[in-house]
Amino acid sequence: MNNMGITEEPKKASKIKDFSIDEGTVDTALRPSGWDEYVGQDKVKKNLKVIIDAAKRRKEPMDHVLFAGPAGLGKTTLAYLCGREMGANIKTTSGPALEKAGDLAAVLTNLESGDILFIDEAHRINRLIEEVLYPAMESRKLHLIIGKGPAARTIALDLPPFTLIAATTRENLLSQPLRSRFGATFRLGFYEPEDIKKIIKRSSSILGLKIKDEAVSVLAAASRATPRIANRIVKRARDFVEIDGGGVVDERAAQETLNLLEIDSAGLEPHDRRLLEIIIEKFAGGPVGVNTLAAALSEDRGAIEDIYEPYLMAIGFLQRTPSGRVVLPPAYTHLSKDSKKQKELF
Repeated sequence: MNNMGITEEPKKASKIKDFSIDEGTVDTALRPSGWDEYVGQDKVKKNLKVIIDAAKRRKEPMDHVLFAGPAGLGKTTLAYLCGREMGANIKTTSGPALEKAGDLAAVLTNLESGDILFIDEAHRINRLIEEVLYPAMESRKLHLIIGKGPAARTIALDLPPFTLIAATTRENLLSQPLRSRFGATFRLGFYEPEDIKKIIKRSSSILGLKIKDEAVSVLAAASRATPRIANRIVKRARDFVEIDGGGVVDERAAQETLNLLEIDSAGLEPHDRRLLEIIIEKFAGGPVGVNTLAAALSEDRGAIEDIYEPYLMAIGFLQRTPSGRVVLPPAYTHLSKDSKKQKELF
C-alpha cells in the first residue's frame, strides 16, 4: 500500500496442496481466482458475466458497479474477479483512506485507461469527496480548484476510461446522488448451507486438510452462512488437529474447535448471546432502541447494526420494529438449549 492508501492487485494465487501454507498468504490462497471457484451468489455472477462480456465485446471498460451486503460475503473477491475477467489492473483503496479531495484527485490522476478502482467501505467517503466523484464517474472529468479567494479558478482534467467498483456494508448511508451513478447495484445475501459446505471442502483441500463429511456439517452450521467465517473456522480446526495429533477433522474435532472458539451450534459467538440476553433480561425481550442497546452493551451502534444484527435477523432470532429491537421465540429456545448444554459440559 502506498501513501495514498492504494494497493495494487496481488498476483494470482496458485492452488497450494501441501500442509505448510504460510499464514500470511493463506487468505490469498483461499480466495477464488475464477468464476468456477466462486461458490454461491449465482444471480450476481450471472449478471456480472453479462456486463463483462458485453463490455469486452464493445472493447470498453465495464460499467460502474456497487456491491452491498454484510461483511465477509465476497464483495472484494467479486471485484478482483471482475478485474481478472476484464484483464484490467485493479487499484484498491477505502473510504476512510480518502481523507480529503486531494487524496481522491491523486488516485484518479494515477489511473490508466481500462483500470478498475475498487473502493471498500464506500459509505465512509466524505460528502465533499463525493462531489469530486460525480463528474469523474459520469463524464470522466476531474474538477480542481486552483488558488483561494477571488483569485481562485476551476480547471477540468480529462480522465482515462475507467471503472469504479465500490463495496459497502451500509448501503443506506450512501447518498442518493452517488448510488444513482452506478450502472448496477448488487446486494449479496447470506449463503445457503450447501454452498458453505462446498466452501469448507474447497478450503480444506487447498490447506491439505483431511475433513470428514460430518465435520463439514458441524462447521458449516456454525459459520453464520458467511464464507469468511467458514474459512476462519477451518483454519482453527487445522490448528486443533495439528496440536491434538489426530491429523483428521472428524465430528469430535470440529465440535472441540467450536467449543474453544465459544461458537455454538447456530453460529452465535459470546457477543451475540450477550446481546440477546441483555434484551431479554434487562428489557423484557424488547422492544428496545438501538442507542439504548449500544449503551447497555458498551458497544458502538455501527457494530450492532453491521456485525451482530444482520445474521441474528436472518436466522429469525431478532426483529427490528419501529419501536426497537425485539427478541423472537426461536432465540429463547436456542439460548435455553445452549445453557443446558453448557451445564452438561461443565
